[in-house]
Amino acid sequence: MERKLILASLFVSSLLYANETTKLDEITVSANKMEENIKDIPQSITVISEEEIEQKGIKTIQDVVKEIPNMSIMGKTNMGTTTSFRGIDTSLWTEKNPVVIYVDGVPYYDRYDYDPSLADIAQVEVLRGPQGTLYGKDAIGAVINIVTKSPKNEWSGNIGAEYGNDNTFNTKLNTSGALIDNKLYAGINGSFYHTDGWIENHYPNMDKDANKKNDRKTSGFLLYKPTDNLSAKLTLTNNYNKKNWMDGMTIDTRKPLNSYKRKDAENTNFEMPAYEITKINSQVFNLTYETDKLKLDSVTVHKKADFEGEYDSDYGSGTVDDGLTQFNYTNTDVWSQELRLSSKNQDIKWVTGIYFDKEDRDQGPYGMENYSFMNGLYYSNVDSDTSSKTQAIFGQVMIPFLDNFELTLGGRYQKIKKEIDSNITNTFNGYHMGFNGPYSDKKTWNTFLPKAALSYKINDNLTTYVSVSKGYMPGGFNYYPSSNISEENSFKPEKSINYELGVKYIGDSFSLNTAIFRMNIDDLHVYKFERGQWAAENAKKAHSQGIELDGTYFLTDNWSLSGAVGLIQAKYDDYDVGGGRNLDGEKMGNTPNYTANLGISYLPNSGVYGRVDLNTRGKTNFFNQRTSSMIEADGGITANAKIGYKISDWDIYAYVTNLTNEDYIDTYMLTMVSFNEPRKFGIGAIYKF
Repeated sequence: MERKLILASLFVSSLLYANETTKLDEITVSANKMEENIKDIPQSITVISEEEIEQKGIKTIQDVVKEIPNMSIMGKTNMGTTTSFRGIDTSLWTEKNPVVIYVDGVPYYDRYDYDPSLADIAQVEVLRGPQGTLYGKDAIGAVINIVTKSPKNEWSGNIGAEYGNDNTFNTKLNTSGALIDNKLYAGINGSFYHTDGWIENHYPNMDKDANKKNDRKTSGFLLYKPTDNLSAKLTLTNNYNKKNWMDGMTIDTRKPLNSYKRKDAENTNFEMPAYEITKINSQVFNLTYETDKLKLDSVTVHKKADFEGEYDSDYGSGTVDDGLTQFNYTNTDVWSQELRLSSKNQDIKWVTGIYFDKEDRDQGPYGMENYSFMNGLYYSNVDSDTSSKTQAIFGQVMIPFLDNFELTLGGRYQKIKKEIDSNITNTFNGYHMGFNGPYSDKKTWNTFLPKAALSYKINDNLTTYVSVSKGYMPGGFNYYPSSNISEENSFKPEKSINYELGVKYIGDSFSLNTAIFRMNIDDLHVYKFERGQWAAENAKKAHSQGIELDGTYFLTDNWSLSGAVGLIQAKYDDYDVGGGRNLDGEKMGNTPNYTANLGISYLPNSGVYGRVDLNTRGKTNFFNQRTSSMIEADGGITANAKIGYKISDWDIYAYVTNLTNEDYIDTYMLTMVSFNEPRKFGIGAIYKF
């Protein structure tokens, strides 16, 4: 108790009286497209350093998201990887996540391409709230900006390997250096992950490792600097991912959701292969020209993604559906171009740019076959071509005045055009039923997204701000058309007005970031299963509001305490689900009541080190299709621990995640649930050169 009182008094006194700036005050970020001290950015921002990434064992975007208050991620069913932030969920029929990931200016947003490599990371910066005035690819929820390491003349890098239970191994390699000193640089990085998984399939002649996974990421670059002002970088990436089954099970929706536990999913019995394979190839060309006052950036991206999904039709065996499948084959081709001009070394800071992209999505076969409908063979398939074109101009300016005030004004104007040409086949025992035939449609949306913020620097360490901004998620078309009528097969853009009030304190050994937010949402994208098909539609009105805190406290040079907490109230205000039912006043789906993490670390320059981390999420509402109502899943608390020994260029360690083997449902859709990861433990080593 005495120790807690001492820490509390230090917390309060540092807020009131500290006016020195040393290590934490040195943190700079580039997420706002200008190199700035973190305390000068008038919005919520979380920074994760290379040291934290290594020490916490952060290897994937899922691991990054756990560090961010009011942000959660789901990637364990056959819906790809989806995020939820402050009540905004992934728009499944536009394939877009509300949180956009940027790696050196390259956007990742598609739910089937949402896990870039973290093998060569210098820093991760998370800007919370809409970011349309700063980035080419609009983000309605937040941006995760990943900054990779800059190569030096001397070749350096690291190689690492881990091995753990369930035959889990993880290897990585990263190296870069100069081919011609100060002129031409090169680098490669790669990682490979495999696990047999924790679910066993007992069906004869089927792979017993039901939910095993393989993930390979490889990348290489050439960086040319003909002068001190000009640089050109070409990056080639090839990624492959295959995951079997899902990290969960199918359930009887008439039973209480919380009656299902992870142990119920450890044994399964299905007779048809169930897997998803994703192949990504991308080419990125970055061109940068700098003067003393200006910086011009050009980012050209070409990316191809091939997705192949096969699923057991009834997720089991011993029924009339044995031997039948569901299927999803999708090829995506994306070109994007961003040109951005920003200020350097100027009192008035500004950035402006233009952005274009073109996405072609060729989908099909995409459907299912089963006998479960009146003992007859039901077959459904859609072949579709969908194109999307975005044109945008954006900008933001930060104007200091009256010594301690700064006004931020920004705006984005964009035009999005989408077209679809599809053909659906619905048959029952060979006879057409429901809607069959072609469906074509096209729509164009124009919008202006303003932003304004005012910050006041109380002293060198303490800054307050208030901001208002507009967020936007484009509309789209249902891949499963129910008719050839546009109004029945398209959905509107999702729009939000975001208000935020925040306080930032950064001192020599303590930092705290606090924000209170309110978001009013119109035409929220929701996802339903009706008439035997998935469809997206709009919930007219919703809102979310809450508070977020995150911070770090260095108790000594070697001991540190860090944590974050997000509390949220997110509700539907006007949502008619049909059948005479509405969800007005209900808590929004896929949004935990709270998220929190707490970690304590001991990290000397050499010798023994260690850390312990706690992660928790609150109760989460999910939509029950059978009853057209919301049901609640319990949350849970997980504990991770790591202990290691550093000597010379070596780091040797042991780890355990989910120490107490806590289990909870983290995703629920239709009849499928997935669970958090069970306890994992292992050993690893990293060699730096």
